[in-house]
Amino acid sequence: MSDTEPVVADVQSSTASSVKSFLSGGFGGMAAVLVGQPFDLVKVRLQTSEGVYKNTFDCFKQIIKKDGVLGLYRGMSAPLASITPIFAVSFWSYDLGKKICYAARTDKSSTDTHLTLAETTFAGAFSAFPTTLFMAPSERVKVLMQIQGQGGEAKYKGPVDVVRQLYKEGGIRSIFRGTGATLLRDSPGSAAYFVAYELVKKQLTPAGSRPEDLSFGAVLFAGGMAGVAMWTIAIPPDVLKSRLQSAPAGTYTGLGDCLKKTLKTDGPTALFKGLGPAMLRAFPANAATFLGVEYSMKAMNALF
Repeated sequence: MSDTEPVVADVQSSTASSVKSFLSGGFGGMAAVLVGQPFDLVKVRLQTSEGVYKNTFDCFKQIIKKDGVLGLYRGMSAPLASITPIFAVSFWSYDLGKKICYAARTDKSSTDTHLTLAETTFAGAFSAFPTTLFMAPSERVKVLMQIQGQGGEAKYKGPVDVVRQLYKEGGIRSIFRGTGATLLRDSPGSAAYFVAYELVKKQLTPAGSRPEDLSFGAVLFAGGMAGVAMWTIAIPPDVLKSRLQSAPAGTYTGLGDCLKKTLKTDGPTALFKGLGPAMLRAFPANAATFLGVEYSMKAMNALF
């Protein structure tokens, strides 16, 4: 997504910009899932299993030994079906956040579309709020699908069955369990995500060139670094989210209780479980994300 799109008052142009942001985010989301699913599966297994795996590579080894290479893609149908629209909403929301920043400027005659660091931070953090409405239930389903197969019979036949059983057990509240933890992870995480991407893009842009004209490799690097920046700060709330969403009903009374029990039982280091696979996933998955976003945006700009 480019920060150099002209600020226009024309409603039609503004709508086109929003549509492009939405669609390009969707393409980016598909790329992220295809590249990052194995790492995400291992991350969740490590976060929700005590004493089953020695480390990241042992987890990979055990999954492949038991379920084959395709076992690394267990639970992928849910994120593939949901992450595509979720990323679409995320990039649309980021675009909306940027427009809010433009509208809030005191100099209404300015055509400068470059965001300040504070404006980019706001737009990134803002993007998490609409996105969480879709992300939280998707993550709940994904986590429950991913922890299956570690012992005993599978409880769920698929994502739809997960939703059906969750609703039967606890209604909408059960489906949306972990929403607070998801927002706690994604708001600061998204701020870091978009700020890092824009800053790295700026540093890689040669003098006299535009950021949207960066090379294939530069886009990959900037996207990868954005993912690393996000997950550097997102792991602790992600651990709490995974535990809240995977635990039987009644295990935790809320986010604070989950934090308290996690620290009491496993110590502070438990808040960084899954950091290895998360960081291994962060660069390639998000490099793929922004590659999908930027190149689909270029294609759409050429069409309309």
